[in-house]
Amino acid sequence: MAEYDLVVRGGEVATGFGTTRCDIGIREGRIAALAERLTDAAAVVEAGGLLVLPGGIDSHCHIEEPARGGYVSARGDAPPPVTVNEESFVSASTSAFAGGTTSVVCFVPQWKGEGILPRLADYEQRAARGMLDYSFHQIITDPTDAVLEREVPEIVARGIRSLKVFLTYEPLHLSDEDYLRVLVTARRNGCLVTVHCENYAAIKWRTEALLRAGLTGPKYHAWSRPTVVEREATHRAIALAELVDQPIQVFHVSCAEAAEEIARAQHRGLKVWGETCPQYLMLTGADMDRSTPEQGAFAGAAFMCSPSPRTPAEQARIWEMIRRGTLDIVSSDHCGFSMGGERGKAANGRDASFDAIPNGIPGLAARLPILFSEGVSKGRLSLDEFVRLTATNPARLMGLAPRKGVIAVGADADLALWDPAKRVRLTNALMQHAIDYTPYEGLEVTGWPVTVLRRGAVVMRDGVVQAEPGTGRFLPRGPYAMVRPRGVLADGFDAAPPPA
Repeated sequence: MAEYDLVVRGGEVATGFGTTRCDIGIREGRIAALAERLTDAAAVVEAGGLLVLPGGIDSHCHIEEPARGGYVSARGDAPPPVTVNEESFVSASTSAFAGGTTSVVCFVPQWKGEGILPRLADYEQRAARGMLDYSFHQIITDPTDAVLEREVPEIVARGIRSLKVFLTYEPLHLSDEDYLRVLVTARRNGCLVTVHCENYAAIKWRTEALLRAGLTGPKYHAWSRPTVVEREATHRAIALAELVDQPIQVFHVSCAEAAEEIARAQHRGLKVWGETCPQYLMLTGADMDRSTPEQGAFAGAAFMCSPSPRTPAEQARIWEMIRRGTLDIVSSDHCGFSMGGERGKAANGRDASFDAIPNGIPGLAARLPILFSEGVSKGRLSLDEFVRLTATNPARLMGLAPRKGVIAVGADADLALWDPAKRVRLTNALMQHAIDYTPYEGLEVTGWPVTVLRRGAVVMRDGVVQAEPGTGRFLPRGPYAMVRPRGVLADGFDAAPPPA
């Protein structure tokens, strides 16, 4: 019997803390050895001339996420039947593997007036049909006593260690008081809180003014939520988290103003982290002003997400915040709505005002190739920085390390073999998702994953996905030090001590 089930031979292995040319021996789905030459293997994958990177971890993606009205809009007046966005866990797994990602953390919804356990049971069944390894964030939109005191401890015991809150959107946003209650609950239960930071009241006021003025097209989505509303909400989210000594992550930072709030908090020693996404490095508000003969002004809806894409100058500032380490994770915020179809961007008609167009863009497959090309290939990032941004850092912050996010003995053998010189022009077909477009159509990238392994099994080779539905595994998360409170409270007074 061979010593190793599989050996990945001769690649340049990037660990996030240096590179070395070596073989990787895999046994029972885990990395068993790193050595100059391994020979006793049942099978071999040749990696000569390729980079061997940890499989990507996308810690912020919306996959097959149910919603009462089919999507989340600023106005909250979508049709009543319960539907989901177009992506399923099978199609999302295929797309993720095609782009070099092997694990995701996605979102269990909560609907106003309901608890969280019914939605969790449904979502567990959906996720189990996919091929990705996965964990969950639990969205909290209705923090009743029953949810916070009974149900949250139950989901934590089942391995969910992050709660997601919105400071905007109807009907998802929380008041400051309810946000504080969620923060306290997270602190008592050893959870991270992840936050969508935009000011609900300011966006609502600005949207109503734009609509009264007849400014309704997709491009005015950006006008409805300028950088100041993101900056203010980020400052407030951090301040309230500091008040109760609760670690938070600020999602999808789109502007330097918000990143600077995070940097100031980090300078004070707070446990505050920030992520950004490729759309804030590649798209701008001008994309929402596009018009085509086929779609007219509705073409701009393809680029609508929240926060909004900004300006080329803001893109440069976000790159700088990545280089400084203020933003230390790049996720996709994949949230796929097709341009056509009953559940897509045109759900309320192609002449709908911007506030009635579903928000979100697809990005599971595009995330890693874009960041590799724009970062590593163009010299903005080192290879180690790329690995940390896309795999090591999300694994650590989400409590998945050391099982995920690294190439080390004992870790899961999640590997992506990259051809760093391969030039590819992005098309929707290459994305292999269930969405009918990609916002990055025609973009040429340098660097591409040619083979992907998940737990030692080849799941993608040369763009052909080979995994079987139902082979993904849930990743339960136990207590971990990164999200442990600092023990620093205003005046030393704990306004919400843990139960005796």
